[in-house]
Amino acid sequence: MTLRYTLRQLEYFVAVGECGSIAAASEKVNVSSPSISAAVSQLEEEFGLSLFVRKHAQGLSLTKAGIRLLGQSQKILREADMLNSIAGDISGNVQGPLSIGCLLTFAQFVLPKVRREFEAQYPDVRINQVELNQTEIFSQIRRAELDIALTYDLDIPADLDFVRLVELPPYVLAAETHPIAHLPAVSVEELRDHPMVLLDLPMSGEYFLSFFSKAGVKPKIAERTRDMAVMRSLVANGYGYSIANVRPLTNQSPDGGTLQFIPLTGDVRPMCMGLIMARGADGTSTVKAFIEHCRSRITRDSVPGIRMGPEGSRRDV
Repeated sequence: MTLRYTLRQLEYFVAVGECGSIAAASEKVNVSSPSISAAVSQLEEEFGLSLFVRKHAQGLSLTKAGIRLLGQSQKILREADMLNSIAGDISGNVQGPLSIGCLLTFAQFVLPKVRREFEAQYPDVRINQVELNQTEIFSQIRRAELDIALTYDLDIPADLDFVRLVELPPYVLAAETHPIAHLPAVSVEELRDHPMVLLDLPMSGEYFLSFFSKAGVKPKIAERTRDMAVMRSLVANGYGYSIANVRPLTNQSPDGGTLQFIPLTGDVRPMCMGLIMARGADGTSTVKAFIEHCRSRITRDSVPGIRMGPEGSRRDV
């Protein structure tokens, strides 16, 4: 028996299986719902199997057969993408899919502009962007769900490669009415009696707290959040100071408050922003081109979306 189906039909089936509904899959792949529904029905007819249980209230659930075929379909699509990459490497063309991850803390500032400029230079590249914490980045790189990711040098595993781009020292965020807001710089010891809003992401939180443990100081953690924007608004509204390694181009919090940015002094190592990938991934033309693009756009003098260098008597980073 000869099976007749297309990679496009498999792509739509995978999108529905991952999203759990026709509508969500339609939004993900930017194709009309009827087209996706038709593709799934054609696959079910071709395979002679029901791939989904249709639940009106909860959307679609994969059948046992659907679960098995989803995994194989994902593998087929990855192999098809690899064929495109190999063809691009042989021809020297920068083309095909590129899955890029970015650390949550600076994804909103850095990656959109870097990506747009790269796509303008290489229009045959199709980019999928995802925002993750550090642990999720490592996991998806290892599972080949990401080709490359923009992140910090936080506990980089030995089996992954890291390309250094720029160092970003830590600074303290405070509301303009905070007692430390007027200081040109501040130490961990000077923070001990003030409440802290901790940006509590995996590995990032441990990095910020290490400043205090090295100094033998216990911080007064008043609030915890995993969202950079929420942290900035909590600080602007007087819930405490926080620590971060990126300073956006604006001093305003998302809700319109004003923030002060104060260099943190003492035994506080900077974090290095860079690119992480699987060992040998930089051998492909598309990944190699993206690395070189990032090297040209992310430097100690200029990072898209982030304020670099001195401002007045302070060093803002």
